Amino acid sequence: MTIPKAATTYRSILGIKVASLRRDEAISLLSQLIKERTFTKVSFLNAHNANIACSDKAFAAALNDFLVLADGIGVDIAARWLYGAPFPDNLNGTDFVPALLEASSRPLTVALLGAKRANAERAAERLSQIAPHHNIVVVHDGFFTAEQEPEIVAAIGDLRPDILLVAMGVPRQELWIARNMGPKHCTLPIAVGALLDFLSGSVPRAPEWMRQLRLEWLFRLLIEPGRLWRRYVVGNPLFLFRVLRQKLGGRGGGKRS
Repeated sequence: MTIPKAATTYRSILGIKVASLRRDEAISLLSQLIKERTFTKVSFLNAHNANIACSDKAFAAALNDFLVLADGIGVDIAARWLYGAPFPDNLNGTDFVPALLEASSRPLTVALLGAKRANAERAAERLSQIAPHHNIVVVHDGFFTAEQEPEIVAAIGDLRPDILLVAMGVPRQELWIARNMGPKHCTLPIAVGALLDFLSGSVPRAPEWMRQLRLEWLFRLLIEPGRLWRRYVVGNPLFLFRVLRQKLGGRGGGKRS
């Protein structure tokens, strides 16, 4: 896949090429890709994903073939250190994907793959409330065997959705998209992490004031310390150390097209 020319400015964060776009520009770009049926894999880069890419070469290589959007305060800090300014907007998938669906006036078919079945069904109901003019379809939950995979891939190809939301966690979701999805299956496969869990209400979101202060990561740590302490308490400083090393090594700086 060729990264769309419309997203002409990129910033390299730990070797990952991230599109530098305002929210309205990103929505316009993805809407145009859907209209033109231009197959484009989409993902989001935050500090956690970037750390995984540093140690998982297959994941890093896969991301080179995705349109990667900036997600979270960590990559904003990285952009300030490396390029002198943050990304234009925080395009975290939890807010961006519903906004993309709301902004599309043309009825779309949106397929959901991942999470627990009950959560996926509730997420579909929530998306139908947010954007009732779209056709929201749950293809399968995220718990399937290798033997079931061909049937799931075939079902997606039969449906040929405009958007496929894949919620399997990092890096499984990106690697699954890279391995299984092509133009004959859908137009925009988007790796969305915990989006379906958030939409279902099974995982609470931070209060608005914490989101405004860019502290949603802290809220998640407080409600799930056992699962997330390593990601944030260890991962965040490690990410910043790696960014500093990139800056001192002269591999940042300057816009890339």
